Amino acid sequence: MDVNRRRFLEIAGGAGAAAAAGGCGAIGGTERSGAKPSTVAVKQLEAAASRPVLRLEGLDAPLVIDSVRLLRKEREYFVHVRSRDGAEGIAVTNSRAGNLHPILNRRVVPYFVGKDARELEGHLFGVYRHQSNYKLQGLALWCPVAWVEFAILDMLGRVLGKSIGELFGPVIRRDVPFYVASGRRDSTAEEEVEYLRGLIAETGAKAVKFRVGGRMSRNADAMPGRTEKLIALSRKVLGDDIAIHADSNSSYDPPQAIEVGRMLEDIGAIYFEEPCPFDHLEDTKRVTEALTIPVAGGEQEFSQRRFRWTIANRGVDIVQPDLQYYGGLIRSTRVARMAELAGMPTTVHISGGFGFIYMLHFASYTPAIGLYQEYKRNIERYRDWFDPPLEMGDGVLIVPRGPGVGIANVSDVLKGAELVES
Repeated sequence: MDVNRRRFLEIAGGAGAAAAAGGCGAIGGTERSGAKPSTVAVKQLEAAASRPVLRLEGLDAPLVIDSVRLLRKEREYFVHVRSRDGAEGIAVTNSRAGNLHPILNRRVVPYFVGKDARELEGHLFGVYRHQSNYKLQGLALWCPVAWVEFAILDMLGRVLGKSIGELFGPVIRRDVPFYVASGRRDSTAEEEVEYLRGLIAETGAKAVKFRVGGRMSRNADAMPGRTEKLIALSRKVLGDDIAIHADSNSSYDPPQAIEVGRMLEDIGAIYFEEPCPFDHLEDTKRVTEALTIPVAGGEQEFSQRRFRWTIANRGVDIVQPDLQYYGGLIRSTRVARMAELAGMPTTVHISGGFGFIYMLHFASYTPAIGLYQEYKRNIERYRDWFDPPLEMGDGVLIVPRGPGVGIANVSDVLKGAELVES
């Protein structure tokens, strides 16, 4: 399959799944004919992002937040929220809670206590302004906000008897194809390919992602010749039926990124992630314009306006907000709406641990997603928290069906957890 066809499939994949589930058969008004998506005016993008996101019909009385607590149990951190009338919700954070808990407890939690959970969308701007929190703009602020948002969404879902996906829109898919990601750069090309083969055997994945370059390395490779050899060897060993993604983690300037991108085009890779330093938007745009392989980016982004610029100016082909780094499902949905309007898919970045569960809910209601979503394993750790237990097979993960995030018994999960104070 040639790379242009792969480009079309990556862009159209989300709409195809939506159509199969009874949704629309086009993305952003572009029929699924392989046509390149057209540019969209900034005003149109802003209008798409500004529409209400949550669907809370039936929740007529205020749901006032009484407490928000950060808890720790072994290596897991949880945010637990309770309303004045006893409703509760839970979020499972990423590992950064160990560093960011003072910001959560001192700057984010105080804003939410006493607020009506039904007004969650507006509270995201309120907490941004609270005590000049905007001066903390970035991952350090938006991760804590995301954790509180996840817990509130879980509570809202439990009160209404709806999954998180159903709070955002109709659920249009129940199973989500995934790629399994390797985070290694300390391996030779031969070692990495064997590791990828093991991941495929373990998970049944039909797609993989590996790291190229040296991570923010100013064109230096992780070890001499590794990237070039790994790209060629991956296709030779893994075969034509495995979809290949590559992530440089901001390793290259545009000329070097284009050279590596050509190698990925030669093997028919699915996409090339973050080829240039993540905040070098114009450099990334140069690479996007030069290559036929789709370019993806947005993992480190924190600004809706910068995402809007990237979408309006075709800085990438695929947008990748991280559901925790970017501040939660509501903000990420706004980005996905802008991208969909412009005919671009959203393939969210996952920051480890429990994060793939939030990815599954996002994918369940988002029409324009890419062919594969990121999975960093760990299903065994969380499988039995859910009823029915989490399922994975034949390269897909099954979206949890219970109310809220889907955890069956919050008390059981939190048993033995200790309060984390700053």
